[in-house]
Amino acid sequence: MLIPLAEVEFQGIGMGVLSDGTPYLNQRGLAALCGVQNAHIGTISSQWDEPEQKPRIKAIRDIFTNGGHVLPQSPHVEITHAGRTHYCYPAEVCLAILEYYAFDAGSNTQKEALDNFRRLAGSKLRELIYREVGYNPSGGASERFKRWHDRIALNYQSAPKGYFHVFNEAHTIIYELILAGAQIGEKIVVDISIGQHWSKYWCDHDLDAEYGERRTYPHRYPDDHPQAKSNPQESWCYPLAALGRFREWLSDTYIDGGKFTGYLKRKVAQGEMPAAVAQLAINTLVPPQIRGPTPS
Repeated sequence: MLIPLAEVEFQGIGMGVLSDGTPYLNQRGLAALCGVQNAHIGTISSQWDEPEQKPRIKAIRDIFTNGGHVLPQSPHVEITHAGRTHYCYPAEVCLAILEYYAFDAGSNTQKEALDNFRRLAGSKLRELIYREVGYNPSGGASERFKRWHDRIALNYQSAPKGYFHVFNEAHTIIYELILAGAQIGEKIVVDISIGQHWSKYWCDHDLDAEYGERRTYPHRYPDDHPQAKSNPQESWCYPLAALGRFREWLSDTYIDGGKFTGYLKRKVAQGEMPAAVAQLAINTLVPPQIRGPTPS
């Protein structure tokens, strides 16, 4: 099953890479690139495979096949991930539609499409998407995930038997942040935020008495992190008996309760994370709030 391996927004254009390595623009991003309304791109999709094709659809399909490509059943790939529907237009399809609006749309020819086609023709659109997403086509998303994997390699067995540590339990959040386009490294270390809040909760509720005493273990950072200067760092680990309590707290208090959103907003304010990346992570991990009727 395909999923978006990573998504970012570059100059207002939503783009990403699917788990099979396909670079794509989302529907709104493609519309912005072509200088047309989002609905126009949606119409291309809905009319793509009609028995009697309209001139616009035939022209775009001809551009696509003349480029040596095999026509897809649909110009977009529709997938559902983390509760959201994604309409992903592969780069080759985007270029065919962009070329149409640049040269062949008659009175609907768009200057934005012409300018963008000149910049992105050939392999340039594909290269732009890979670069902005941080995807290495010869090695998957290795560059995007590398620093996180480096920390896993150093710490995955660090906690003593019978204990868990926050870093391993934060993997889902870190993974979704990377998919959203966050540059995980020395400045964005969300497990530190989680660990600090959980430690306070543990002490405030005297959970030592309920689950047994927590312990410390040596946590290490990769050499390219400034935190590595003080390796190994003593970090808390907690009895496995408390793991269910932690997971409930992580979901109900840290994520749903606003602490995660607050952390990302601080990173945006500090210039360490693009606002679009933070919002995508929030949309993925934080459920929308149900609002009651407005008092009259």
